[in-house]
Amino acid sequence: MSKIDEPTQTELEAAAFRRLVSHLRDRPDVQNIDMMNLANFCRNCLSNWYKDAASEKGIELSKEEAREIVYGMPYDEWKAKHQKEATAEQLEKYNSVKH
Repeated sequence: MSKIDEPTQTELEAAAFRRLVSHLRDRPDVQNIDMMNLANFCRNCLSNWYKDAASEKGIELSKEEAREIVYGMPYDEWKAKHQKEATAEQLEKYNSVKH
């Protein structure tokens, strides 16, 4: 692998993040609980990581603001439009995995 300078690496990471967020916005049918069960992270985790990164830079960002960045709309609106009730099977799997 060729050496990538730090500014370019940051640009590539930012582009990958934007693409991931765009992909998740295009796939509201993929439920957070399924993401947690399969990958041990979800949209909420991603928004928490974003908020943490902002805090490390001294930027105050509320949980709601960070979620709106990831979801592309207020979280409550996204939940009302897209979130389904978790099934017993999904909850069982979720509760059996250490998060």
